Amino acid sequence: QVRLVESGGGLVQAGGSLRLSCAASPSIFQVAAMGWHRQAPGNQRELVAMITRGGNTNYADSVKGRFTISRDNAKNTMYLQMNSLKPDDTAVYYCAGLDSFDTPRYWGQGTQVTVSS
Repeated sequence: QVRLVESGGGLVQAGGSLRLSCAASPSIFQVAAMGWHRQAPGNQRELVAMITRGGNTNYADSVKGRFTISRDNAKNTMYLQMNSLKPDDTAVYYCAGLDSFDTPRYWGQGTQVTVSS
């Protein structure tokens, strides 16, 4: 069964930090690159960061230096450490399992992150 479950969202003041977690089915996690995407109201869903099985990472320019993506292959869990949060980071954050073209194939249900000014 394919399953992705995000947790860790919430309300935080600007400048604060949050850590998101994504628990994945082994059938996805053991074979796939993984990514975090976000969608703010009225905007398209966008890639925030991605990580390969081997740990190579890629970030959107808007979060470089503030966010860190990581994965624990033994726990089938991916993380997104978000520091120095800004109101523009407010969005629903989605965990995704990526295919060989780095295109999202599986999605979690999303977790809300709200950054107040």
